[in-house]
Amino acid sequence: MNMHAQPQRTLAETALIDAFGERLSLLPGDGAVMLKRDDAIEAIKHGLPTRRVESWHYTDLRRLLTSVPGFEADAIAKVLEPVLDGSAVLPVMNGVSNTKVPEIEGVTVQRLSEKLTDGSVAPGLDPYGSDDAIGALNTAFVADGYFVDIAEGTQLEKPIELQNLQAGGQVHVRLLTRVGAGAKAAIVERQTGEGGDALVSSVSQLVVGDGAEVTWLIVQEQPDTATHLAQFKAHIGKDAKLTLFIMNAGGKLVRQEVVVRTTGEGADFKLRGINLLAGDTHTDTTMVLDHAVPHTASTEVIRNVVTGKARGVFQGRINVHQYAQKTNAKMACNTLLLSDDGEFSTKPELEIFADDVVCGHGATVTEINHNHLFYLMARGIEEKTARGLLVKAFVAEVIEELDDEALVDALEARLDGWFLTHG
Repeated sequence: MNMHAQPQRTLAETALIDAFGERLSLLPGDGAVMLKRDDAIEAIKHGLPTRRVESWHYTDLRRLLTSVPGFEADAIAKVLEPVLDGSAVLPVMNGVSNTKVPEIEGVTVQRLSEKLTDGSVAPGLDPYGSDDAIGALNTAFVADGYFVDIAEGTQLEKPIELQNLQAGGQVHVRLLTRVGAGAKAAIVERQTGEGGDALVSSVSQLVVGDGAEVTWLIVQEQPDTATHLAQFKAHIGKDAKLTLFIMNAGGKLVRQEVVVRTTGEGADFKLRGINLLAGDTHTDTTMVLDHAVPHTASTEVIRNVVTGKARGVFQGRINVHQYAQKTNAKMACNTLLLSDDGEFSTKPELEIFADDVVCGHGATVTEINHNHLFYLMARGIEEKTARGLLVKAFVAEVIEELDDEALVDALEARLDGWFLTHG
């Protein structure tokens, strides 16, 4: 008889399991939710994913997550001014949502703690696959967040900003949004903090109704002491459009997963991402996109800037189902290396079971063009400024695809801030 010994648990795995036992009585949820929590912690007991797990090959979480902070109940996070002036702000401060929420015409907001208590969110706590470590971690510990319901036909004039703000310790948040048929909305998801050692898990779930149009921005600016494990999951209905923009500009260890499925013909998905990597950090953006019905389209463009000893990853997998004829899907990942010590790994994948599709992917890695640099310096521009202009042009092209000029200006201002510090 062959006996397979369970590997000895790491300090981080042990800390998570112990923390669950200590916090269980404080976590909201009916019987169905608590069963989901039990299943989630059992998954963690089997061990965090290693590079032997294909989807985690470039981010060995078991090795990289060396410690887990405790929960800091007394830590106080501060609400920030929104990325875009006039936005309706829904803050979650160190894992606790605000009891007072702004009134927004056509929008219903509910605290997630209430929906955990009544069990209505239990079906959404299921993992999306056997290797869903982020989902398991969040399901085990999540205690609060928001449920945002945008009514059919609503046209939001200003964005809604969902702020997940940490002040140290463990923070686990879930943000649920449903956009009704024919509605139009812009939503900013802000992930940041100012605490010391932190472990943040955040899961966002979005349902886009038929004919709706949604622009969703994820702005991740965690301090360089934080581990940030996040997931964005979306279903896109018939003739609906979803534009997802991701800016990763912080964090010590970051993994942002994107899991999207087209559920109605005519659905259109666009992903635009910028990873700004510096210092001794590790940032992983992993996407799985399922074209499940005919006549759908998607484009994904990722731009990466790597300096210092930073390490980055982009994994993009597009699955075209057998029934999904007339799919049009394109994916590109472009990386600018500014340091000999920096690294970036790219793994684009296409799995196609339909025979009438247009699909393609590509990846490039380059350095600053010295001819372009010489051209600018020859006109009296200092080298550091010239390099900054070239790098900004490389990533600003992606930002400028957004239709909203105010959002473009706000994001470019954040780019300038990052370049000032790391350029």
